[in-house]
Amino acid sequence: MSAIATGSRNEGNSTVFSFEQQTTIPSYLIALVVGNLASAKISDRCAVWSEPENIDACAWEFAEMETILQTAEDVISPYLWGRYDLLVLPPSFPYGGMENPCLTFVTPTLLAGDRSLTDVIAHEIAHSWSGNLVTAKNWEHFWLNEGWTTFFERKIVSRLSGEDARQLSCVIGEADLLESIDFYGKDNPLTALVPKLDGVDPDDAYSTVPYDKGAHLLYYLEHLLGGPAVFEPYMRSYIQTYQGRSIGTEDWKSHLFSYFTSNDSAKVELLNSIEWDKWLTAPGMPPVSNYYDERPQKACLALADRWLNAASDCAYDQFLPTDIEEFSTMQRVIFLSRLADSAPLQSSMLAAIDSTYKLTGYRNCEVRFGWLALALKSNYMDVSSAVVNMLSTQGRMKYTRPLYRLLHACPDGRSLAEQTFLRMRDFYHPICARMVEKDLGL
Repeated sequence: MSAIATGSRNEGNSTVFSFEQQTTIPSYLIALVVGNLASAKISDRCAVWSEPENIDACAWEFAEMETILQTAEDVISPYLWGRYDLLVLPPSFPYGGMENPCLTFVTPTLLAGDRSLTDVIAHEIAHSWSGNLVTAKNWEHFWLNEGWTTFFERKIVSRLSGEDARQLSCVIGEADLLESIDFYGKDNPLTALVPKLDGVDPDDAYSTVPYDKGAHLLYYLEHLLGGPAVFEPYMRSYIQTYQGRSIGTEDWKSHLFSYFTSNDSAKVELLNSIEWDKWLTAPGMPPVSNYYDERPQKACLALADRWLNAASDCAYDQFLPTDIEEFSTMQRVIFLSRLADSAPLQSSMLAAIDSTYKLTGYRNCEVRFGWLALALKSNYMDVSSAVVNMLSTQGRMKYTRPLYRLLHACPDGRSLAEQTFLRMRDFYHPICARMVEKDLGL
């Protein structure tokens, strides 16, 4: 449960389990887990739970939980919840993670076999402060949960893996934001950071906008106001001021001004110069672009450009599997995204890419999804069985909805997308099934 276990007792043919949660939480964070579960201890305050068949793989994949949690404490403040356990759910779970206090739920798509997708764990751990301690008062202010958490996540990743990793995450986040805004339409009010949701199902408004537009704003403010040395004491004050409360964007903004009025009044003039309406209530991309270091992207973008330049005479034998061996997951995703920007690509080029890098069967779901999306954008139906396999073995909406939309848009894929969904609908979580049904117009 999203609480601390305090014991159990037998009552006739039943066992009664008791839990205690001493920290105030909103009702949406109350969660119960029932099933055949095993656990593996990671540290005195961290454990991994899963079905017994998967526990060894899960324990290995998430062995760095305690390190991530300690890093989060260094970035933000001491962890107040006692335990931080992780539950790996069945593959139909529709999200990357759900930040239930004391017991985060995660998708098994994080089991990459190389611990390369643990940035999601950094995100869920960061929710222990933004979202769980300081909570958005309703879904119109969802960015206070997710924008702050994404910002914290990237700071944690920077401490663990270096600033290059943070910069790459920001680049990918901005690309995801642009894709979400293109999907909804740049004038769609649901792309505002603080949208009006009167009469709107929050599930219909769910996108990367509160995550990446919110993190974009906080990154902008950090640099505008003087960098981490100035901004990090402020963000700790923000958490301390509002912990245990549900707040709105005006509360956040009021504290921002009041903090700098008290601690560095020269910054208030900078805050007054910001076009707040454009940031908070206007649809579309943020009004100001952030600068991200291009150096960590250089090698992967150069490789993508070499492939594009080689297409004119099909000079593909210059490429080797070792080209991407040293790339991080994020660099591989950026490589594929760069190619996707030029889609549709020639079938011969896509066949050569797959032959060289063996992407169709890639275990890492982020990379495999990036490859399959690129192929479908080019109507390369040689990957159709791999697409159906991915749609049939997991239900994470980050992958499932775009793959269905892209397959459905292919001239030879429409019927396959619909048949696959009708066959798999009962496997998916009801939210995922409803959203895919809407995406496909069924």
